[in-house]
Amino acid sequence: MAPPVLNVRLALEHPDREGDGLGGYRIEWRHLGWLWAAMAARSGVQRQAEVSAESVVTWQITLRAAPVGDVRRPAPGQRFRLDQRLFVIEAVAEQDRAGRWLTCFAKEEELA
Repeated sequence: MAPPVLNVRLALEHPDREGDGLGGYRIEWRHLGWLWAAMAARSGVQRQAEVSAESVVTWQITLRAAPVGDVRRPAPGQRFRLDQRLFVIEAVAEQDRAGRWLTCFAKEEELA
């Protein structure tokens, strides 16, 4: 198996819950670092949203592996940022038996 071409620089972000002072909370995204990745679009669907239809694209994002618990290892619930584009991580798996590469399955969402 040829190694993937890691030619996309992504920011890895983690959600932090912060109190809003009124008994509720808001999500603030904390930058964890930069990762080089290979990206491939997998599927796309159009679904009905609140106001109009929206398109949802799923991505397969491959990067160098990091040990479980390492801040450089992406986890479900985190997200990648590429300029103004956001990719919410849904699942993470080792791509090869040697554990050199990780595959992240993510959905692209619009920046609110």
